[in-house]
Amino acid sequence: MLRLKNTALAVLVIASASMGSMGSMGMAHAEAPGAIVTPLMTKPLDEYPGKEALMITVEYPPGAADPVHRHHAYGFIYVLEGSIVMQVKGGKEVTLTPGQTFYEGPNDIHTVGRNASQTQPAKFIVLLLKNKGAPVLVPEK
Repeated sequence: MLRLKNTALAVLVIASASMGSMGSMGMAHAEAPGAIVTPLMTKPLDEYPGKEALMITVEYPPGAADPVHRHHAYGFIYVLEGSIVMQVKGGKEVTLTPGQTFYEGPNDIHTVGRNASQTQPAKFIVLLLKNKGAPVLVPEK
């Protein structure tokens, strides 16, 4: 199990990064807790040379949020517990509960990814179809 901070899930694959603090009017605010990512399976897709499937679980502690990012993958999300808020650039922000799904394509910019609750955790499964060895997440500049 890996604990990811509020920088990028790419940390999972390419490096460790530290959280940046946020400030407003000169006062620092508490940082949102990081997501907990657990790899479940990686499977080369032999029929599609150079491609692989990666399945992970993501746990958002209460108040957790992701930075704006891309996956450069086909991403399929299935909510197991709690509720999460998701949005891709140009799409509608949606709140998902257990049994609901979300999709993002390889060119989408993931603008919102967070726990809908400040008091309850949330957990979901992600299936990514991506280039073999590519990072899970790339921060959007």
